[in-house]
Parts: sequence; structure tokens; C-alpha cells
Amino acid sequence: MRIEYDRDTCIGMFQCVDEWAAFERNLDDGKADLVGGEPDEGEDGEEVFVREVPEDEEFEAEFAARSCPVDAIRLYDDDGEQVV
Repeated sequence: MRIEYDRDTCIGMFQCVDEWAAFERNLDDGKADLVGGEPDEGEDGEEVFVREVPEDEEFEAEFAARSCPVDAIRLYDDDGEQVV
């Protein structure tokens, strides 16, 4: 499973931080950071941060994606299909 995080879209509600430890508060920027995320080009051509989700953290990653009020987090299964 892979996660994509569009940090530019983030509005700093930090709900993802409460759901998955891979997200941390960045109070200086007023946005969340995806720990271990690498910059990449997203599906729409925007810059996103991506990383693989360990199998034992998939549940938490899904909750983090679902909790984002501005849909800045997308989750993809191993076949590349968008889950959230």
C-alpha cells in the first residue's frame, strides 16, 4: 500500500496526526509532515510526498486519509487502485 500526501492542500487541522504516527505536527508551517515521505509527482501533476505503508499500519493510514477534511491524503493498494 502507498500513501500520497499533498502538503500544499493541507490546512493544518492535524486530524491525520491523531490517526497515524507517520504524520507529525509542523507548527512552524501550520501543516502536517509525512515522516519518511519522499517528494514525487502526484496523479494530477502536483508535488506530493509518498511512502510505502507497512502492512501492520494500513488500518491507521486509512483512518488518517479518511480523516483529512480537505482530501490532501490519498491511499493506493498494491495494484495502484485508489482506496481513499
